[in-house]
Amino acid sequence: MLNKKCFRIIIAVLLLVHTFSSAQKPQYTKEEWGRAYKAFAAFEAGEYFKAIDLFKNAYDLVQDKEKKSEILFKLGECCRIIGDNQKAEMWFKKAIEKNHMNPMVYLYYADALKANLKFKEASENYEKFKNLMPEDYRGANGIKACEEIPLWIQMGTGYEVINVKPLNTKSADFSPALASDDYSEIVFTSSRPGAIGTEKHGATGESFSDLYFAKMDRKGKWSEPVPLSEEINTEFEEGAPNFSNDYKTMYYTVCKKSKNKQFGCQIFSTNRTAESWGKGEAVEFLKDSIIVAHPAISSDGQYMYFVSDMDGTLGGKDIWMAPLEGSKMGTAENLGDQINTPGNELFPFVHSDGTLYFSSDGHPGMGGLDIFKAKKGPDGKWKVENMKFPINSNFDDFSITFEKELEKGYFSSGRNGKDDDIFAFVLPPLKYNITGLIKDEKTEAVLNDALVKAIGSDGSSMEFTTGKEGSFKFSLKPNTDYVFVVSRKGYLNGKERETTKGLDRSKDFKTSILLASISKPIELPNIFYDFGKADLRPESMVALDKLIETLNDNPNITIELMSHTDSRGKESDNTDLSQKRAQSVINYLIEKSIAADRLTAKGYGESSPKTVDNKMVENYPFLTDGAVLSEDYINKLGSTEQQETAHQINRRTEFRVIRTDYIPKK
Repeated sequence: MLNKKCFRIIIAVLLLVHTFSSAQKPQYTKEEWGRAYKAFAAFEAGEYFKAIDLFKNAYDLVQDKEKKSEILFKLGECCRIIGDNQKAEMWFKKAIEKNHMNPMVYLYYADALKANLKFKEASENYEKFKNLMPEDYRGANGIKACEEIPLWIQMGTGYEVINVKPLNTKSADFSPALASDDYSEIVFTSSRPGAIGTEKHGATGESFSDLYFAKMDRKGKWSEPVPLSEEINTEFEEGAPNFSNDYKTMYYTVCKKSKNKQFGCQIFSTNRTAESWGKGEAVEFLKDSIIVAHPAISSDGQYMYFVSDMDGTLGGKDIWMAPLEGSKMGTAENLGDQINTPGNELFPFVHSDGTLYFSSDGHPGMGGLDIFKAKKGPDGKWKVENMKFPINSNFDDFSITFEKELEKGYFSSGRNGKDDDIFAFVLPPLKYNITGLIKDEKTEAVLNDALVKAIGSDGSSMEFTTGKEGSFKFSLKPNTDYVFVVSRKGYLNGKERETTKGLDRSKDFKTSILLASISKPIELPNIFYDFGKADLRPESMVALDKLIETLNDNPNITIELMSHTDSRGKESDNTDLSQKRAQSVINYLIEKSIAADRLTAKGYGESSPKTVDNKMVENYPFLTDGAVLSEDYINKLGSTEQQETAHQINRRTEFRVIRTDYIPKK
């Protein structure tokens, strides 16, 4: 959907090329036709505001339901084209209630609903259109958009967008182009009062558009925009400027009108001399084409991208590319169906990095025109991506331009239902921070005097010693993997990992790193054996691999591997079994290249029952904090199930640190 503000250089008048006879579908009486004729004539002439009042008058006169539904549809069409989504929704709904037979009524009604953020109802009507016109891609695209847009709005993309009020008026202001290498000058299109051309546009009632210039001072404030000279601005429509890489040549579009003829559009160029621009001259190319518009110059100056509906166009308006040879364009090439759709592709812009930006109502979007970016892959195919919210809105968003080095620039939008305005946008530099707490693994008490090292995959390294709050904070680099290693006297080293790779927006990470005290034995969870056997079961290997990681992270410790059984069975048998089980763990560690002189196996059998702590009480409320799980204590528990649980707790594998001054052998 193209709104009223975009008519001049977006060429919306030409997007709906009707013949007068094709609009006369219902048969009218002479009296009815007297009024209907004027309404249809105004519509065909592109005078949509005038046509609305005439169609309303005609509707009151006719009685036939088919005629009424046709007039309601045309009222919806007028409002759709001028961008009045609220009224377009109303009129298309009324046309449907009158059983209008044109399947397009469901598509346009769905478009209006989507633009009004009524996604459920819009999706239902896209489905109706799809069922009636299964070969038309717009039904499926609309359904997909209704699913995706709410998430786009919720998630955002990190861009910041602001209305550039000093450049904007109550009239249409659009198509900005940066005009100097320090980005302090801008040229844009405006239909504000004071245009050189005195004629009014029949579709909008506004003046024909001219090109305007403004300059930014050192404080970042824009000057009052002034029109370019009459060497460029004429009685016709001028707009959609674009500059050569050195900013010495400006290309722009001129749309002319003469009596009894449609608009025709042509690309002009002008050269800068000192502080003035020379007379605009037409770029020679396809003089008989209906449209050649919206020039965009590649950064090397060798190619011009432009919009046209010449033979070979896939949709309404397509983006083409041609070699640029002085004041002439060579043979044009359509960019193909990866870029162009059966809809309209407009306002190309070529970034210095080769990315193509353009606006389209054919690719799935939020409503009206959306801004898209496209990059060529190694296979030569274009990958097209919607720039999403907040660059795009449920109104027309178009004509984007960038500063060369940054994700920063300007674009045009009719968002909020107002006249097109110029907006500035910027993607702030990505910022990543991590904050964390260092805690005791058992008590969860925060630990001060812990040394935290942040080691990046790019070779960077940072250190921080925690204070009494036990916290740390680091700023992280983009596209980097990090390992955070924590050391503190009386504790095993701990570590955590994070990465900023693959992130396209700023993020604050939060983490807690738990350190295990070496003052008490440390239990190894999930070490399993078959009943009465010492062989490790395969599921034990995961826990033991974590122990190997701990030993490698703490190369100066030696440990005693401690195995315990419950109190059932002969004590001597339990002691012998636990010794074998401890040794089987040691053997596994040695196989994994842990030095044997760092390891001691000790089987304790049933001699060291577990002492209950508060964490165990949280999991097993029937236990008492501080109690020793002796055979006598267990036998007094209330049920066989509770007793079996207590025995299971006693069957455990632990390790304790013996030395912290071990020197690894080379």
